[in-house]
Amino acid sequence: MNLSKTAKEKFNKGERIVAPLLGFPAVKAAGTTIKLAQQNAEEHMKVIRRIQKIWSPDVIFTLMDLSVEANALGRETYFPPFEAATVAGMDYKMERDLSVLENINILDDGRLQSYAETLRRMKKELPENTLRAAYVTGPYTLAGLIMGTENAAIQALADPEDFHKLCQMCREKILDYTRLLIESGAQMVAVLDPSAMMLSPDLFRKFALEYVNPITVLCHEHDVAAILHVCGNTEHLLGEMNVSGVDALSLDSDVDFTKAAKVIDEKIVLIGNLCPTGKIMSGSPNDVRQDVEKLLDSMENVPNFILSTGCDLPPEVPEENVSAFMKAARNKRV
Repeated sequence: MNLSKTAKEKFNKGERIVAPLLGFPAVKAAGTTIKLAQQNAEEHMKVIRRIQKIWSPDVIFTLMDLSVEANALGRETYFPPFEAATVAGMDYKMERDLSVLENINILDDGRLQSYAETLRRMKKELPENTLRAAYVTGPYTLAGLIMGTENAAIQALADPEDFHKLCQMCREKILDYTRLLIESGAQMVAVLDPSAMMLSPDLFRKFALEYVNPITVLCHEHDVAAILHVCGNTEHLLGEMNVSGVDALSLDSDVDFTKAAKVIDEKIVLIGNLCPTGKIMSGSPNDVRQDVEKLLDSMENVPNFILSTGCDLPPEVPEENVSAFMKAARNKRV
């Protein structure tokens, strides 16, 4: 279990680690916007500071942003003030575009540097016992952002040789970004691969895990935990995830965690998986407490478990419901 010395000590003491995928619900109260925070390190830190001050989770992630690498590679990206940035669909032709993409140094991109600077400030300001976590986009998902998600799924079947070339380029760019994040202070790196949910186990192994593996190796070289996060119902992929080599799996609320715990080896930590758009978004604090306690009860005998949300919490989630999540997690005995 490669989850840094702080996390290992908590596990060894039998302490519960609480790590909601959190950021957007704190943006408004921090006095900024999602657009600003995703582009400006000090605006980003306003959100991080509020998360630490109000909730003090064991792990604090930078804001989730699936557009960073694609935008750095020239993909058209929209930046709404109060929503996460999104990548627009663009035409891709390998013979025209691949060599251009290969020659882009994404580390010269201002948004990438902003996330790295945010981590450097987190390292200076956060308590030593708070783990710092960052996100990168999975190579398969990045390929889908470049050529379109449906086109990626089709090409993986119809023209795997050329599609591998695109995935290889994506892997190299993400490795560059991962190195920068580790150098800047990341203790955990979560690889976001939501598009991989659509793949069969065989294609998941060939086009997702094959390209995530070098990121995992890089993390381990620096004693940094590698987390794989895949949205949606991924129960058909649990067998492949179990031999993925990552340290932890962050899985969505569509996955039955009690079933997952029977498949996933105890050496791999399960992170999740309260529904991010359920009671925590629309219910009362008491509803949230009940949902958290139900999840904790179901995972009571699972040692390799970190309480979190199934995915990133939307901006609409009330702060008082996040507080109810944290309070229920802390109050219920381990």
